[in-house]
Amino acid sequence: MNNYFKTLLLLLAFFCLAAPLTAQTPATCYRLTLSDKNNSPYTISNPSAYLSERALAKRARFNIPITEEDFPVNPQYVQQVQGVDSRIRVLCSCKWLNTLTVYCPDSTKLSQLSALPFVTDILPVANYDLDSLAPLPAAPEPEYSPMVTNTFRDSVVPYDYGTGAAQIAIHNGQLLHNEGFRGEGMLIAMFDAGWQGVDTDSFFQNLNAGGQLLGTRDLIPFRNNVFEGHYHGTICASTMSCLRESELVGTAPQASYFFIRSEEPGSEQLIEEDFWAQAAVIADSIGADVINSSLGYTTFPDFPQQVNTYADMDGVSSIASLAATLLARKGVIVCISAGNEGANEWHYIGHPGDAYDVLTVGAADIFGQVARFSSRGPSYDGRVKPDITSVGVSTACVYPGDWLYVADGTSLAGPVAAGLCACLWQALPEASSLQVMQYIRENGSCHDNPNDSLGYGIPDFYAAYTQHVGIPEPTDISLSVFPNPCSDVLQIANGDLQIVTVELYDASGKLVRSHHNAGDYLMRIAVNDLPNGIYIGKVRLRNGGNKTFKVFKM
Repeated sequence: MNNYFKTLLLLLAFFCLAAPLTAQTPATCYRLTLSDKNNSPYTISNPSAYLSERALAKRARFNIPITEEDFPVNPQYVQQVQGVDSRIRVLCSCKWLNTLTVYCPDSTKLSQLSALPFVTDILPVANYDLDSLAPLPAAPEPEYSPMVTNTFRDSVVPYDYGTGAAQIAIHNGQLLHNEGFRGEGMLIAMFDAGWQGVDTDSFFQNLNAGGQLLGTRDLIPFRNNVFEGHYHGTICASTMSCLRESELVGTAPQASYFFIRSEEPGSEQLIEEDFWAQAAVIADSIGADVINSSLGYTTFPDFPQQVNTYADMDGVSSIASLAATLLARKGVIVCISAGNEGANEWHYIGHPGDAYDVLTVGAADIFGQVARFSSRGPSYDGRVKPDITSVGVSTACVYPGDWLYVADGTSLAGPVAAGLCACLWQALPEASSLQVMQYIRENGSCHDNPNDSLGYGIPDFYAAYTQHVGIPEPTDISLSVFPNPCSDVLQIANGDLQIVTVELYDASGKLVRSHHNAGDYLMRIAVNDLPNGIYIGKVRLRNGGNKTFKVFKM
């Protein structure tokens, strides 16, 4: 998880739940790299043994081949590794990179592991002490439905987005929603540190009672319930999934979700990149369409044996980055938060935000100005990073206990964008994941001149849609005026920058406010000194058109 959240925002009161560890403790967990998958019981002709029906439907739909790379790690090799010592426990694996991560507290057994003919490398990754903790049973995987193809709807009632209006309007996401593309039939997998309160709080009722939460997996060996232990995933999920009109509507309120805990919130060790890689494999196997990962890795203060520098942010030096690239190429839109190191000594993006073919998401405010803390690019090998930028400053979200508030960080910007990615792909079902991600870059506010702060800029998701379905850009706009009633400041979303001026008239027709737009995505008009009552707003557009609205001052 980004250090910004660990140190400033999400301070933990439950570290006692984590396995004991110190910076001086020798490594007890290791990543074994295996040489091959010879004599595997898995075959290309029977992919249902390792891919869900939904995943297979996607592979067929986009002509993504099934290869030996998709075979799970050879179970015979797993048995031989475990046979070296009874205390060895398999913690996770990545079938694409043919790795097996194990707990081996007796370092004298490493020579025996190294002597196995199929083990080509052993890398220390963590110093967990698991001997005093009983192994937890693996969570069962539920059944999944095939991908649903959605069609255009003739009539859709617009949402009242409440506090979420500005963060969706900056992308013209409300126009995409108004076309009927709100995430239905799309599956978003989240990798995070925990979703405290999501299973009980009313803001997530649509996930639970509505059956939109398809399942969970907890990869951390000493935890077994993703709804306990941390709330970082809660606030991130709320920006996409909430459906509470006039309070908070997320960017993909009709999508289905799957939660995977790959992050141990009580420490920062290299093994979390191994868990991330396994989460990527799970997301592919269940047929996820989009993943959001508000996690990033630079240094590992609890595991000083691993030393990273900016030179390692090259897309290939991390198991998580390699897995992210492979996940994207297997038909998944991959959204990764850029990190919150922009104002710190590190400054740059981390793993797996340096991966190829993914959307690394930086943070800006609702006016499109980059956040000081947002990690900068480029990747070490010179690629544009971040890829895009979304709202990560005072982002409306929900904390456990149904607490509607705001938070800062690229951790929030990532899911805001990820939800709209799902809606856009729903709208363009014939496009591949790689094509959709490219459409998003091409419709960024800085596409013609990308930079190391905003990347290709703040994408216009509705323009990406209209560009690829052959319909013209709207000649009119759908105004989002909030709060209404208001008392201090009236805000008008201007996501497509079509507003030239706003005039406010009282009930007698007297002009009481005139505001000229200076290119802001969100216009603010002070009304605190106006008498209570009804006011009429008149908006002049760049195309010569006009819009009116009514607002109540209280």
